Amino acid sequence: MWTTLANAGWAISAVLLLWMLYDWFRTDSTYSEDVLTSSREGEIEAVSEKHKI
Repeated sequence: MWTTLANAGWAISAVLLLWMLYDWFRTDSTYSEDVLTSSREGEIEAVSEKHKI
């Protein structure tokens, strides 16, 4: 039983690692380095959101 739980834990860890690597490459290819290192909070959201008051 403990062996099965340990193997399941390693499998979950491997899946999470692959997902993080995929997300890293996707984010890196979607946004420029200037946007990713910008200190202006909400710059991406501010451009795409339209608020009506």
